[in-house]
Amino acid sequence: MKPVKTSPACCADQPAVNRRSFVAALAAASSALVLPGRAVQAGLFSGPSRTSAAETAVSEFYGSLTDEQKKVLCLPFDHAHRSRISANWHVTEPTLGQTFYTSQQREMVGRIIKGLCSEEGHERLTRQMDEDAGGLHEFSVALFGVPGDESQPFEFMLTGRHLTLRADGNTVDRAAFGGPIVYGHDQVDPVASKNIYFYQTQQTDAVFRSLTESQVSAALLDNAPAEAAVQLQGEQGTFPGICVGKLSDEQKLQVEKTLAVLLAPYRREDTDEVMEILKESGGLDRLHMAFYRAGDLGGDRTWDIWRVEGPSFVWHYRGAPHVHAYINIGQVKKA
Repeated sequence: MKPVKTSPACCADQPAVNRRSFVAALAAASSALVLPGRAVQAGLFSGPSRTSAAETAVSEFYGSLTDEQKKVLCLPFDHAHRSRISANWHVTEPTLGQTFYTSQQREMVGRIIKGLCSEEGHERLTRQMDEDAGGLHEFSVALFGVPGDESQPFEFMLTGRHLTLRADGNTVDRAAFGGPIVYGHDQVDPVASKNIYFYQTQQTDAVFRSLTESQVSAALLDNAPAEAAVQLQGEQGTFPGICVGKLSDEQKLQVEKTLAVLLAPYRREDTDEVMEILKESGGLDRLHMAFYRAGDLGGDRTWDIWRVEGPSFVWHYRGAPHVHAYINIGQVKKA
């Protein structure tokens, strides 16, 4: 097994995520993964609810809207915009910095975003919004459905440069994060470590460097799929790269740590739902990991484009020339 290479200069911005902290933060969720010697447990999880912190702020925000604001911001739940994903678009025209919104409403949106993140994730997200767009005031929001209607699903969506976030109170059935989300960072410097999400690539690189030569031949591919090609394929899907189920126990622990690193920026309620969905679609062993030669910044063979995918899970990370990441995790309904 090849030694894992790390770079002290690159690790300075990496949050402290290790095996112990992962178990502490996601103890119930990690126990549901199908790993050697572990029992699969059922009924451990609950996703966000209508009374979660972010969703409570969504209801407060909705209640503050005037009739004129509702005409612009409130859309039917089945509106096409709710299903759209892009690394740079606005779900509605007014940005939060415009006089269309009151200062109190901007504060409510800030609380919604904070409620969707872990503490570290919110700090990183705030930096990303500041550096990529000039701050939260350059982003747009929309409400699909009616948050106060207990019989109907609803969703809050925030969009802008390199960001799509959702809050749905778990009313969108079996869809983690309420549906596909996006993050990124507009760092075009050839030194990839300067982007604020490079620590995620460092962790996937740890998996890659643990692979044997024969495993590398399955995991390392030439060109990646389109970055927004994150449709869930279900049990009959075909996935690029190496199957995690074919890795050693030690290698699987690196993959498990990778999931912890990827999920660390988000609130516990959403990550619990991710792990439940993953468990129900076969666990860690059904995932594949692929690394792509294209876009190798600096020619250092730390692959800047990679993908983790399984029947109910897609995490596509394009780190070159700058970061675009598309995530879609949800249970595919059987015919």
